[in-house]
Amino acid sequence: MNIEFSEGRIIANQHELVVRLNGSARVTLQAMVDDVSLIGKGANVVTAMGSGVNWSVRLETEQQLQSLSDAIGVAIQD
Repeated sequence: MNIEFSEGRIIANQHELVVRLNGSARVTLQAMVDDVSLIGKGANVVTAMGSGVNWSVRLETEQQLQSLSDAIGVAIQD
């Protein structure tokens, strides 16, 4: 599953999540699905915490977050 947002794109499957951010730095964030949380209620935030790694990315819409939730099988927290 590919999800485009204004700052880049998310590539996701049931095992892994990769966030590629636009820009000259070519930043890539990667996490196993077990380390990912999805926060809804207008925040629309994807967070990854585990093994000394901690990052988060804000999406523009609830629909993007729902699409990601469907792709990786992680429920959205309210």
